[in-house]
Amino acid sequence: MTEERRHGGQSLEECGRISLPTPIVHLGDPITASCTISPNCSHLDPESQILWKLGTELQPGKRQRLADGRQEFTITVAHLNSPRVLLSCCLRWGTSLQILDQAEVQAGYPPAAPHNLSCLMNLTTNSLICQWEPGPNNHLSTNFTLKSFKSRGNCQTQEDSIPDCVPNDGQNHCSIPRRHLQLYQNMGIWVQAENALGTSKSPQLCLVPMDVVKLEPPTLWALDPSPEVAPPQPGCLLLRWEPWRPSLYIEQKCELRHQPQPGEASWALVGPLLSQTLQYELCGLLPSTAYALQLRCTRWPLPGHWSDWSPSLTLTTAQQAPIVRLDTWWRQRQLDPRTADVQLFWKPTPLDKYSGQIQGYLVRAPDQAETVPPLCNTTELSCTFHLPLEAQEVVLVAYNTAGTSHPTPVVFLESRGPPLARLHTVARDPYSLWVGWEPPSPRPQGYVIEWGLGPPSPSGSNKSWKMEHNGSMSGTLLQENIRPFQLYEITVTPLYQDTVGPSQHIYAYSQEMAPSHAPELHLKHIGKTWAQLEWAPQAPELGKSPLTHYTVFWTNAQDQSFSTVLNASSHGLVLHGLEPASLYHVHLMATSRVGAANSTSLTLMTLALEESELHVLLGLFAFLLLFTCLCGAARFCCRPSRKNPLWPSVPDPAHSSLGSWVPTIMVEETFQLPSLRDPGMPPITKITVLEEEEKKPVPWESNDSSGSCGLPTLVQAYVLQGDPRAPSTQPQPPSITSDQVLYGKVLGSPTSPGPGHYLRCDSTQPLLGGLSPSPKFYENLWFQTSPLGTPEPLVPNQEDDCVFGPLLDFPLLQGLQVHGVEGLGGV
Repeated sequence: MTEERRHGGQSLEECGRISLPTPIVHLGDPITASCTISPNCSHLDPESQILWKLGTELQPGKRQRLADGRQEFTITVAHLNSPRVLLSCCLRWGTSLQILDQAEVQAGYPPAAPHNLSCLMNLTTNSLICQWEPGPNNHLSTNFTLKSFKSRGNCQTQEDSIPDCVPNDGQNHCSIPRRHLQLYQNMGIWVQAENALGTSKSPQLCLVPMDVVKLEPPTLWALDPSPEVAPPQPGCLLLRWEPWRPSLYIEQKCELRHQPQPGEASWALVGPLLSQTLQYELCGLLPSTAYALQLRCTRWPLPGHWSDWSPSLTLTTAQQAPIVRLDTWWRQRQLDPRTADVQLFWKPTPLDKYSGQIQGYLVRAPDQAETVPPLCNTTELSCTFHLPLEAQEVVLVAYNTAGTSHPTPVVFLESRGPPLARLHTVARDPYSLWVGWEPPSPRPQGYVIEWGLGPPSPSGSNKSWKMEHNGSMSGTLLQENIRPFQLYEITVTPLYQDTVGPSQHIYAYSQEMAPSHAPELHLKHIGKTWAQLEWAPQAPELGKSPLTHYTVFWTNAQDQSFSTVLNASSHGLVLHGLEPASLYHVHLMATSRVGAANSTSLTLMTLALEESELHVLLGLFAFLLLFTCLCGAARFCCRPSRKNPLWPSVPDPAHSSLGSWVPTIMVEETFQLPSLRDPGMPPITKITVLEEEEKKPVPWESNDSSGSCGLPTLVQAYVLQGDPRAPSTQPQPPSITSDQVLYGKVLGSPTSPGPGHYLRCDSTQPLLGGLSPSPKFYENLWFQTSPLGTPEPLVPNQEDDCVFGPLLDFPLLQGLQVHGVEGLGGV
């Protein structure tokens, strides 16, 4: 900001004046400016510093004292490169600058000559409108003036002048009104441009106003059919138009352009069209196609300018009869000895890009009259009808409002041709299948390929099909209606000249999943060295690959593993070579092409050897032991020094203390057994009697107060169904009407060896149920853990449930099958 200082009543701004030779110069030319300091500013220090400021830059000037006492400071700028610059004369006032005077300098170029001058006679405004291009920017304010005059020659001589036409600021066009015009007389017209550095003008234009007339566009209409006008042929349009009303007296010609919609193709031009007719039939178009049409007109045969294009008119050409090839296929089923049910399928293949829209299909018998109803009239691609067995042919046509297609004969051929040699499929991706085959000999004329969902879907439901007309091809890609995890049945039928071949089919997946689970194993029979297993084959699962084989794995108590592979049609297996009274874990693995799944584990124990077999084995063992002892004794006795000590004295058993080991009276006591809910004891989820035989009781046991009746035989085996480490999930219904009875055999005490007693355990609750009242039990009884073992006492649990505890460590419970036993530590 200018800081004003007053000395002697005079401001500093009045002390200096800037003078310029010209305020506007050519861009790039040098410029010199001077700043004169008035002598009235005597309060200024004669040695005060005067500086020039060019825009934002400070530059020093040259000092010169004039005769009248004034001081003059000058500055010269060699090249003025800015269109506008502010030049300031400044006085250094302490640490700031005081502006004494300012001047603006402009730079630019003389105006270029306007060009492209053109004029149009507008009959709507009744004026001559001229426009031009001003040329490049000259950085200076430029005025344009449209000048014109009337002339009877070639505009070489001027007769009458016409007032100048000055456009509005920023506009490059100007209108000469009708009152200054002679419509049929030459005019000389040019544009003059002027700025501070010079003047220029455009080339002169010589014209007759009516020769540059521009008409308004006509109005385009569709010509409706009438009794006098026949409907257009396919590919033709009937048009009419109405000229612009003020131009009705002017002779003119028109041009028509058209473009199919949507407007991807370029416009096609048709013309000239004379205005005397005002209607036109445009042909050569595509049938059943929408077109955009526009029309423009000009004065003719005299000169003139084309009007703008009329607004677009959209019309659709008429249809033509379908031009298609109909591929057909059929399925035939005999209903009775004289009638067959025929299901006919077809697919239209257009033979031309614009072959006509199909509105429906007709199926007729050959040579059937038009008045007789057809076998089928449908818009679908299939139909079902009844046909006499002797009729071997029908005719299929497609139709629309323009007519029908060429008839396609459908002959129901017999299957007498050779079949395909081999059929195979390959999954390209989850949504396509490649089906391949080996062409038979002789080569067919084509193939029909059908595909649809395989079992368990209903046969023939929602099937897709296509026809291949190249008999030498050996495969095709199926991409329609293919989804992953779906089993598809694919059928290929060869087509010959007068017959067809038998159909071949194959099943395939575009993408498969592994089986979700394997069948559950069940024990059917078991022996001492064998076990018979069975399982129920699974039904096919949608989206799952078919099983290829089964694998059965079993492991013994020593963690030795065995396996065998069976085909997918198997549903059972007998395991041989097992050890008697041994525990085995068995599971089944079902395998497909894409994965495998395991069944739940089955735990079983083979049967123990029978008593007679034990006696035979013990006898053989005793015989071998006796034979070994005799051999050793004979060898030992052969020595003379050992003959007398061979037989030592035997004490009297009657005077021994062995009799004190066993009480003379067996006292019956009642006590609590361990509870089945004891976490240390395993719960028994199911006990099933496999085999049982009657055994006569010992006479001294017939009056037992425990109420024992028919006693079971020795335990042969027990089976664990399921994972021993997993809790049982089988529900066990409680027993209400009867008690659970379990028997054990008492072998006797060490002091009283004998055949032993049977122990009975009574419970008012089911064996697998909850807590029950305390059963009666025998305490301090001895049980033999094995045929050759030593007797061990039973340690009863003090709970209500009847749990035998250590009794499960040896085969005591006869004829019982135990399912789902959890946590049997001694087994």
